[in-house]
Amino acid sequence: MPLHRDELTPQLQEYARFDDRGEARYLPYLMYYHRADYRSEVINTDRAGFRISHGPDGATASAAGNLPANGPVRIITGSSTVMGIGATTDAATLASRLWTEHAPSAPWLNFGGRCYNSTQELLLFTLYRHLLPEIDEVVVFSGLNDLTVGRLPEWQQGDHGAFWFCGEYYDKMEELRAENRKAAKRGGFRSGGGRRPTISTHDDVRRDVPSVIESAAELTLRHLESWKLLAPTARITYVLQPMALWMRDKHAPQEQLLFDEIDRISKLGTWEALYGDISTPAVARAFADRLAEGCEQRGIGFLDLNPVVAAAVTERDWVYVDRAHYTDQGYDLVARILAEQLDLS
Repeated sequence: MPLHRDELTPQLQEYARFDDRGEARYLPYLMYYHRADYRSEVINTDRAGFRISHGPDGATASAAGNLPANGPVRIITGSSTVMGIGATTDAATLASRLWTEHAPSAPWLNFGGRCYNSTQELLLFTLYRHLLPEIDEVVVFSGLNDLTVGRLPEWQQGDHGAFWFCGEYYDKMEELRAENRKAAKRGGFRSGGGRRPTISTHDDVRRDVPSVIESAAELTLRHLESWKLLAPTARITYVLQPMALWMRDKHAPQEQLLFDEIDRISKLGTWEALYGDISTPAVARAFADRLAEGCEQRGIGFLDLNPVVAAAVTERDWVYVDRAHYTDQGYDLVARILAEQLDLS
């Protein structure tokens, strides 16, 4: 039986190819980033892995290509929603819709990172800041991933938070330790301890949602302070991304078909079983309140787009291809509302 996903959102097949774990690009410091110089009708990246942004009159730009000599440029950073999962072309992402239509006075660069948390978002900018001219606007459009990885067990959190696929990293590091223990034992040295747990299971997830919210907010706010230091001339705004279950209980018919199908074919379990405890409007409001308070104290703008976008759509409007990523119409809608709310030109 054909999948609704393939009929309604055929572009997602290209994202699956792009994100093939067998072709994963592992990088020092960042752990992983997008495939570089990738070419397709749906998604294209530059030599460093940044997705290409489109602007007026056919202009294109990215962090590692086609930049204006002196600027200014504008940055939109975040995880896979900013990168543009679900968009049918590069021209349909948030960065492209802002640059082409809703805030075209300066190029918008796509600093989205698939499966990134706030630590990786900051590191990505830090490592590539030297390529950029003057920056007059930074929009950190994020939130969901920080709550998601914030639920991973305490022993994976460390000083800078857990990250997607960190279990695989710890597992490989433990293999290296085991090899070194064997070598030390052969050399007459004592080896300490047995194999440590590395990859968590659903049973290991932290269930104390208020603690997850607090730790995610604390890390995010710490990183926003660093954004201010790295982009001292830019206006910086944190935007809590709209997520389907944070916005509304009833969804467009196409959305519900896709959500139900994803739950049915998922090998890990349903969204409710995996992330239900952080997917309620009450959790989004609590997270937003904590971030808003912290941003105000630090002189950083804050915007929760969930209620604003929810008020702009009806149950007939098809906005999402899954619970976190948008259709082309959804990306354009969110970009327009973002520009209006932040008074971007």
